[in-house]
Amino acid sequence: MYKKFTNNVKKIKIIFVSLLSSLFLVACSVTPPPQNSSDLCEIFFEKRDWYDAAKDMSEKWGVPIHVPMSMMYQESSFKAKARPPKDYLFFGLIPWGHISTAYGYSQAKTPTWEDYIRETDNSWADRTDFDDAIDFMGWFIAKTHKINGVSKWDAEKQYLNYHEGWGGYKRGTYHKKAWLKKVAKTVHYRSLSYATQLKGCEEELSEGWFWRLFS
Repeated sequence: MYKKFTNNVKKIKIIFVSLLSSLFLVACSVTPPPQNSSDLCEIFFEKRDWYDAAKDMSEKWGVPIHVPMSMMYQESSFKAKARPPKDYLFFGLIPWGHISTAYGYSQAKTPTWEDYIRETDNSWADRTDFDDAIDFMGWFIAKTHKINGVSKWDAEKQYLNYHEGWGGYKRGTYHKKAWLKKVAKTVHYRSLSYATQLKGCEEELSEGWFWRLFS
């Protein structure tokens, strides 16, 4: 009887350890970027859960999907653990952290990310999680509209706010950065392309999982 009980305990321990190992591997795994980042339909067909998260963001914040997606492409190329370049001291000989606290899909800076967590009460949010990152961008774009009166559909000016911050945009700091205005234009044109692409596939993307089995 005792031997049988001991064997059962051992089995339970093995199962428990296996489950923990599986959870650890899932937590450590990083979703690779989409194979074709230039086509929003292909992005969402490859990563259906991304479309669901983007649609939830749009309904929650009133932000069109193509705007934050075009900004995210520019910021991280859809890389979960993207970081800015490292900073160096002593004539570039000694690495000294990164030039910014920006991190993850959205390249959200730590102080702004903390504001988002506080205001949305999303304490479990993670910058390497696409769902959280796209929701953060929806929140930021909605606040930009509220603070600086920029349309949620205006990817160019939204990107300038995203890069310079609400105060910097108000002060017009971007006027002295020709390179930044050029990048913002690129984001604008990409958003138009994404919007056109999405119109052609959103109906199919919106189909439930049951209907997808027959498509």
